[in-house]
Amino acid sequence: MTAHTEPLSSEAQQFNWLLSQFAVNTSEVIDAIAVSSDGLLIAMSHTLDRSNADRLAAITSAIISLAHGAARVYDMGSPNKVIIDLDGGYLLVSAISSGATLGVLASRAANLGNLAYEMAVFANRAGEFLSPVLIEELKNSVGM
Repeated sequence: MTAHTEPLSSEAQQFNWLLSQFAVNTSEVIDAIAVSSDGLLIAMSHTLDRSNADRLAAITSAIISLAHGAARVYDMGSPNKVIIDLDGGYLLVSAISSGATLGVLASRAANLGNLAYEMAVFANRAGEFLSPVLIEELKNSVGM
């Protein structure tokens, strides 16, 4: 991956800020990432290191791909959220836009209704300005 040397656009800065605010201010969120439709990391919460963020991005991408496949097979429309209930917490995956997906790790104490609502708020805010050009910029800037 090539290091991004130019300053980030205001839209890229705003997207990163929104993801950071979501992760910090949403109760019981441990980590959050955003991935492009091709499965590459475009943003990550500050608590993650790059290798764990890439791992979560791959898992998030695989989950949303499976959800889309199930939606096509059963003709039930696009997936809204995928929730994986684990012994120690939750992994939630949700579309941000047609070009990006949000992956969230949350503790077992998380209120799933509140968390789903906050994910939808994030997707509405970020999805308004998330374009293919911005996604490419974010891919190139991750890890700076």
